[in-house]
Amino acid sequence: MNHLPAPRIFDRTTPPHMTTLIMLSSIGALSMTLFLPSLPNMTEYFGTDYAIMQLSVAAYLFMNGILHIVIGPLADRFGRRPVTLTACLLFLLATLGCILSPNVEIFLAFRMVQAVIVTGLVLSRAIVRDMVPQDHAASMIGYVTMGMAMVPMIAPMIGGLLDEFFGWQASFALLLVSGTIILFFVWFDQGETAINRAPSFRQQFREYPELFRSRRFWGYTAIAGFAAGNFFAFLGGVPFIGSEIYRLPPSTLGFYFGLTAFGYVLGNFVSGRWSFRLGTTRMLLIGALVMVICPIGAASSQFLEIEHPFGFFVFFVFMGIANGIVMPNATAGMLSVRPHLAGTASGVGGAMSIVAGSGVSALAGILLSAHHSPMPLIMIVSVCVMFCLLSTFYVLRIEQQIRWTNMD
Repeated sequence: MNHLPAPRIFDRTTPPHMTTLIMLSSIGALSMTLFLPSLPNMTEYFGTDYAIMQLSVAAYLFMNGILHIVIGPLADRFGRRPVTLTACLLFLLATLGCILSPNVEIFLAFRMVQAVIVTGLVLSRAIVRDMVPQDHAASMIGYVTMGMAMVPMIAPMIGGLLDEFFGWQASFALLLVSGTIILFFVWFDQGETAINRAPSFRQQFREYPELFRSRRFWGYTAIAGFAAGNFFAFLGGVPFIGSEIYRLPPSTLGFYFGLTAFGYVLGNFVSGRWSFRLGTTRMLLIGALVMVICPIGAASSQFLEIEHPFGFFVFFVFMGIANGIVMPNATAGMLSVRPHLAGTASGVGGAMSIVAGSGVSALAGILLSAHHSPMPLIMIVSVCVMFCLLSTFYVLRIEQQIRWTNMD
């Protein structure tokens, strides 16, 4: 850990304040979900098919995954501050391009560039690890991601209102304003935290095997990946289950989505409150054990033939709580394996989580469409939970070996 001064708001000689970190981690979620209610009107505006317009989501996620890999090494080489400033400027230009796009092709091109704002999420986690040791990092990341988790709960409602009264461009105008505010905070508040940087990319690449040979790194990454698989399976499967099986209107389905998001916020709060006291590995075990409640409870509701949708969806609140505990601690763990490569670790780990999660989401959609039952989703979640728990025990075993042999 670098010996850095305590953060002071709007002081570039100190690390960024928690407010700036929360804003940086949240803007990506806002960019992802704010405009979703506008997709039908955007389809009509650009005179295209809805499937083409949905590429604004798929292409964004694709670029998101690629940038996760690129951003970390850049930040480890050049520092957190210049990379974050550059990303914010590119995001503002891309957002303005989205607003002024004359056709869907140009819009989608600018939309893909907008994904550069994922820099905020990747580097906010790396910055936290620059500032504090592992267990404290898990607590801080919990609080940072708690703010991020609240955005998807309210952004679609705001986007829907903006679209209804002002048109689809209003959502992107709000993104433009939000991005400008964040750029202001980054410029005046974010001091550099990556003090020990490699002198060149060649030197940096020579250090990568040190990270990739670490069993702990891959263990923490596996935990985060399988936890993300749970959540993405939920996102991919619940719309079908809610509309086709339980015949829920969109507003009611949104309520159940909100319950799970609330669980994630609650889990983030628990992580922020207790990770520093109990330690990363204990919190991971607690989160993984809480996660087991979800598939067992959901399967029991089907076995008992509970017809009310609450009897099914309520157990996914426990999945949200578990993920809210597991993700900050798994992230803090992977960043702490080699602190001088925290940016790279954040990027690689995040990219793998996105790839695993998007694949599981697609699988959930395919299996559910072929079987008119929630059981395929329950089975996918069960597999993810099982491997998440096994990965947690694997990390616990490695940590025990390290204490005895001092070898990773």
